[in-house]
Amino acid sequence: MTLELRNVAKRVGAETHIHPASLMMADGSFNILLGTTLAGKTTLMQLMAGIQKPSEGEIWFRGRNVTHVPVQKRNVSMVYQQFINYPNLSVFDNIASPLRVAGMERQEIARRVGAAAELLRLTPMLGRRPSELSGGQQQRTAIARAVVKDSDLILLDEPLANLDYKLREELREELPKLFAGRNSVVVYATTEPAEALLFGGNTATLHEGRITQFGATPETYRNPHDLITAEVFSDPPINRAAVVKTGKTLTLFGRVAWPVPKPALALADGSYTLALRPHHVSPVARREAGGSFAGRVLVTEISGSESVIHVATPEGTWVSQSHGIHRFDVGTEATLHADVEHALFFDSAGKRVM
Repeated sequence: MTLELRNVAKRVGAETHIHPASLMMADGSFNILLGTTLAGKTTLMQLMAGIQKPSEGEIWFRGRNVTHVPVQKRNVSMVYQQFINYPNLSVFDNIASPLRVAGMERQEIARRVGAAAELLRLTPMLGRRPSELSGGQQQRTAIARAVVKDSDLILLDEPLANLDYKLREELREELPKLFAGRNSVVVYATTEPAEALLFGGNTATLHEGRITQFGATPETYRNPHDLITAEVFSDPPINRAAVVKTGKTLTLFGRVAWPVPKPALALADGSYTLALRPHHVSPVARREAGGSFAGRVLVTEISGSESVIHVATPEGTWVSQSHGIHRFDVGTEATLHADVEHALFFDSAGKRVM
C-alpha cells in the first residue's frame, strides 16, 4: 500500500512549478523532500494533500485514485514552518480539535492527547493558550495535533526551521520515533542535507521543480546520479572543477596535476567535471590524499573543533571542511589537500560516470 504520484505536474499560467514527477512512498515510511527554497517542496506536498490540483498526472493512495478528492475528504495532517494554532483554545483543545471533528469519544480523546503531550513534553502546558507559550512550545503543539490525529498521510513542511538550535536538535532526534510503527506515509521537507542524513528513510532531491533522484537517503547521498543531485545533497557546497584525464593524470585549474584515482582509471581519456565534497579537502595532507592545490583564502570559520576554509581558485570558490583548528589569514595563500579517491566524475551533460 502506497502513496504514488504518476507523472504529476503543476503549471500556473506559463510557469511550470512542478515538472512531471513520479514517486512511490510506502506505508510506514519516512520520506524527505530535500531542496533549496523555491525548489518546489511545498507545492509538491500540497499536491499530495489535495490542497492543490495537478495540471496533469494522477495521485493514487492505497490503490485508489485520489487526484480529485478534496483535502477535506482525506485523512491528512500538515505542519508548516510557520506554526498554526487556534489562539482562543487551550493547548489541550488545540491538540484535540481534529479528534473532536472526527466524533471520537471523550475518554479516547483524553488518552490520545495525553500521550501526544507526553511525547512532546507539553503536559504542563495543556491548560495554557498559545499566546502563553514560547515559539518552540507552539510548534510542538502543532506537531502534536498532527501526531494525535493518526493520519494516513502526514506532511511536515520545514517544521523545525524557526526553532532555536537546542530545541531543533532535540526534535530532530524525536520526530522519527514519534512516527515509528505507524501505518502512515510521512513526508518531511527540508533545505538541510545534514537533517536528511540524520533522519534517514528515503530522500527525494528537488531542483527548480524537478525531482532529480529518489531512494534510500544514504544511497542517494553516496551515489548521486547527476551533478545537480550531488550539489543539492551537499552543505557546504560541493567543490567542482573541469578536469582533463590523460592516462593516469588529471589536469585541473589549467595547471594542477593530480593522479587519477583507481576507480576512474577505466574512464576514457577526455574532459569531465570532477566534484569533491568539502570534508574530503583538508589543510593537512592525509596519507591517502592524492592531490593538492593552492588558493587565496576568502573566509575562515572555526566552530568548536571544526574548521571551514573558503579559497579562491580559477574554477571558483572551493571549500575545505576538516576536524581540528586550522587558522589562516584572509588574503593569504593556503595549500589544501584533496582525497581524490572520493572524487565523483560527471560527463558534459552532468550525468555521473564514476
